[in-house]
Amino acid sequence: MPRFAANISLLFTEYPLLDRPSAAADAGFGAVEMQFPYDTPAADLARATERAGIGFALFNLPVGDLLSGGPGLAAIAGREGQFRAAVAEAKLYVQALKPGAVNVLAGWPPVEIEYDRADCLGALAGNLRYAAGAMAPLGARVVTEPINTVDRPRSLISTSRAALDVLDQAGHDNLGLQYDVYHMTLMEGGVPEALPRLMPRIGHIQFADVPGRHEPGTGDIDFTAVFAAIDAAGYAGWVGAEYAPSGKTVDTLGWLRAFR
Repeated sequence: MPRFAANISLLFTEYPLLDRPSAAADAGFGAVEMQFPYDTPAADLARATERAGIGFALFNLPVGDLLSGGPGLAAIAGREGQFRAAVAEAKLYVQALKPGAVNVLAGWPPVEIEYDRADCLGALAGNLRYAAGAMAPLGARVVTEPINTVDRPRSLISTSRAALDVLDQAGHDNLGLQYDVYHMTLMEGGVPEALPRLMPRIGHIQFADVPGRHEPGTGDIDFTAVFAAIDAAGYAGWVGAEYAPSGKTVDTLGWLRAFR
């Protein structure tokens, strides 16, 4: 079965942040991941994961104003300097936490501002190339993630094909696809069939069930088939549980006991 990581931005929120790695280890996870670790000193997070005896799988690069409704940094021409500052900040956390990958969110330009898609994709490709070069000496792969247009109607990158196209445009060996089973089920379907084809390009995998974005077993996805396809394709990286628990986290982990 895959090697599972717990996204402690969403899971184990019943505990203080620095206690979540130990809670994840006690539950049977081999690593943790986070969305944005930057409000917590990197040294504190490193001590928490070391104390838990658990690895760190992934986190996102800083995104500027993206979470407050702005266009973010990665795909907006003219914000390259801000993006490079975000890479510099992320490098400090990579050095401390030693994740396998860092994710660059392309973003979703707001409706009230019109951006040229080709310009956005060109800016994104250049920024991905820069981040990949900066992270390569630290052993962290840079990935980018397609986000579904059901939840985020203006997602710049919303399909695996679109993500691969921009990765090809960026043209760096230290780049890969972050494949989220939740997003790609909504956008493309056929996840078990797609995984063998995409696996050579995949740098990280995440999952949640559809609909609802809760734990496996609450929706329609056949996770037995998904996890079997991951194994059959020879994927050796972390598979991140990035879901909104439908109850207390420990009460939603029947899938982990079944599949680990």
